[in-house]
Amino acid sequence: MNTASDAGFWDRSAHKYAATPVADQPAYARTLERTRALLGRQHRVLELGCGTGSTALTLAASVEAYLATDISGEMIAIARDRHAAAEVPGLDFRVATAEQLSREALLVDVVLGFNYLHLVRDLPGTLRRTRAMLAEEGLFITKTPCLGDMNPLLRWALLPAMRAIGKAPFVKVFRASELCDGLVAAGFEILTIESHSGDGKDNRPFIVARRT
Repeated sequence: MNTASDAGFWDRSAHKYAATPVADQPAYARTLERTRALLGRQHRVLELGCGTGSTALTLAASVEAYLATDISGEMIAIARDRHAAAEVPGLDFRVATAEQLSREALLVDVVLGFNYLHLVRDLPGTLRRTRAMLAEEGLFITKTPCLGDMNPLLRWALLPAMRAIGKAPFVKVFRASELCDGLVAAGFEILTIESHSGDGKDNRPFIVARRT
């Protein structure tokens, strides 16, 4: 399994993904609200793992420029179709990875990564590359499942079985504390950690970190 196979999985899943409603809509709305409050009209924003573009289409009007990227060409095709219908200015969709973008000396004020970090194969490298793309004191805003804090049955039995039959993508298992340690090691200062779940049991912490 490699990055190409990861892209293939998401290409095959793209239309089903696009048709699936958000599981916890109030939590998603809270995440959008908190993120928008951290964005300024002058900001250049990069979103990693944008999927079919729902978050980008909602937030892009709040900033100067917004580049939304994903590993899956099918996901980006759907996002571009949605963009054409919505006509949001300053927004661009592109098939790309953090590794590819970092080689282009891209510089932005804010990087977003929602439901993303647990899907990357090289988490420490991705965090370092994210930092490198941020302007001085730029923000990295992320919200991702920390499977190490979830039911052990899920991570040790169900996920491996689903991956074996092609029903699940590559997934990295880590705890929220390990993710925070990784952010600090990559050169970030963590500003806030929040739970946006209505029942307070969400293992997808909303983290705002600043480049140091």
